[in-house]
Amino acid sequence: MRKKYIIMIIFLLLLISGEFFLNTNFEYAFLPEKDDVVKYEANNQTGTDIWGKWIGAETGKVKKLSDGTETPASAKQGAIAVDKQLLQLGREVFYKETFGNEVFLTDIMGIVNGPLTMTNIAKAIIALKGKGTTNLQVELAKDITIGNRTYKKGEKIDTGIDVPKGSLLPLGMPVVWDHGKLRVGISCAACHATVDPKTKKVVEGAPNNDLNAGLLMALATNSAAYFTHADIKSLKNYIRSVDRVVVDSKGRKSSLPDPQLLEKEVDRIFASWPRGNFDSTIDMKANPSQIPDSFTLGDHPYGWSGFAAAGPFRGLSTFSNNVHAQNADSLAQSEISEALFGVDKEVYIGTILQNAASPKFRYKPNVNEKPSEFFAKVDPTPGVVGVNKLVAPPQFPKVSLVAPDGLVVSEPGYRFNEQNNAVAAWQNTINPPSLSAKIDAKQIEKGRGVFVRAGCIRCHAGAYLTNHRVVSAKVVGTEPSRAQALKKTEKVFGEAVFYAPDTPVPIPKNAKVLKVPTEQLDKEQIRLAFAHGDSPGGYKVPSLIGLSWSAPYLHDGGVAVGPNGELGLAETLGKGIVPDARNSLRALMDRTLRQQVIRANASDPHLRAVHVSGDGHRYWIDQQSGFTKEEQEAVINYLLSLTYP
Repeated sequence: MRKKYIIMIIFLLLLISGEFFLNTNFEYAFLPEKDDVVKYEANNQTGTDIWGKWIGAETGKVKKLSDGTETPASAKQGAIAVDKQLLQLGREVFYKETFGNEVFLTDIMGIVNGPLTMTNIAKAIIALKGKGTTNLQVELAKDITIGNRTYKKGEKIDTGIDVPKGSLLPLGMPVVWDHGKLRVGISCAACHATVDPKTKKVVEGAPNNDLNAGLLMALATNSAAYFTHADIKSLKNYIRSVDRVVVDSKGRKSSLPDPQLLEKEVDRIFASWPRGNFDSTIDMKANPSQIPDSFTLGDHPYGWSGFAAAGPFRGLSTFSNNVHAQNADSLAQSEISEALFGVDKEVYIGTILQNAASPKFRYKPNVNEKPSEFFAKVDPTPGVVGVNKLVAPPQFPKVSLVAPDGLVVSEPGYRFNEQNNAVAAWQNTINPPSLSAKIDAKQIEKGRGVFVRAGCIRCHAGAYLTNHRVVSAKVVGTEPSRAQALKKTEKVFGEAVFYAPDTPVPIPKNAKVLKVPTEQLDKEQIRLAFAHGDSPGGYKVPSLIGLSWSAPYLHDGGVAVGPNGELGLAETLGKGIVPDARNSLRALMDRTLRQQVIRANASDPHLRAVHVSGDGHRYWIDQQSGFTKEEQEAVINYLLSLTYP
């Protein structure tokens, strides 16, 4: 324990002092010990997974379809053995692994190179004196104007960054010291774990529902590196000079957008994201969704649209890969930028790098050197697309059902997709902690009866309270923008093929390639999940396990009511007030209260701009539907009690 605190203190000193230990290279992330975590009843998940089929540890065998005999499952078939060692790796990946995204975040995006600095983050943590917080307040180092709001030097901003009790480092924000350069990265825990407001211990799997990710990125010096997550209809609208010219991939001279003009627009859009939301699809539209929980067992298909349905752990490995392969490194999409965004590869790379925080990565428009040629000289991961530690699966540059991003994060020294598989296996062991205030068993039983009578059971069925289906956006009635975010992937869709899970990284020549089984999947459901063809897209029916930890509700997080009746996101998270689970659930099922919430959201232009409304899912348990207030409260009690499948 003492050694842990000494290491953290050294890191804080580095944060403040800056330029010591020029020839050293080390990293550190907060990994909570048993006493640092709020207790929960874990799922037993040891056994074997074969493309989403689970075999318990007691057999470890699969039946051959031809003669009914059983054979030991092997990696050559796609089998992944889930044992204590893999689960331990998964937990470490969850808290510590960045796959190198600190390079993109620090050197290219400049997330701590502007008004938000490492020094001031360190000072804010020290000021806590070990007490912990669910919302680290950090002083800005300089003035900045974003949209119509000016932030002043010395002003404290709500970051939503969690710091556990006794920790001197943020949750899910590993820091890396590399030969005189200090970088900050992001791991799964930054979004998919939180700190209990009362005990300040870690709640594993609960969403960080006040993380101010949009503002944190807007404060970066090169937020435009993430322009594909913003509402940018065309880069041509931001061209102001014919001097910023590059030679594109077809040999034509093309202009890059004005970096300051694009930066201002991207900053304005990012600052409009509600706290607790993140835009995890790069479709040139601003449609952030609520950060999901990691109570994942039985909650397939994964992702708000249900796009992650194939591959290991019923698509959970595919979903785990999504953030690291796509959202943490926009350069990784350069090979398909033309198909997805209508942006030439060279213009795409040039736009991302032209205002890079580090001079090493900053590209100056030049007709004698293409952006891709410049990047190749500074790329920290040569031979890999982007700067993260990625592997190109066999279908690359096409995308597929098991790699909707085209690429898979895998570090040298591990096996192909091993870290994604490990964190998926570990997430399946997590359950939400029980509420400190016990709910009366009779109320729970009564609420369950009303839940069934109201028809909720038609979709929220079984042990995990989901029918595992994707529902058309037109049917569920929620804001449709997000449902169509993956529509353009149809242009570059390929066969679902993977390397065998025992393949080492780097991938050797002639590595065994396996065809991932997808014939068991409903084709219409896949069309809905990806909005392919003439499909309007859809949203998957989520599990209801852990609702007590995951307010606000719906995919956009728009159904939010505060502890004192504050309505909508602007009056709750917009003012630093965390939505109350009970009151927000009431708004989910009471049409009169919901309309008040929708009107409150609609009155905020920032929420309208990023497609957050709280509308849809019009399934009511209220007086107009013939239910009493007492029955409504009983259902809420039942839903809040759900902490175990």
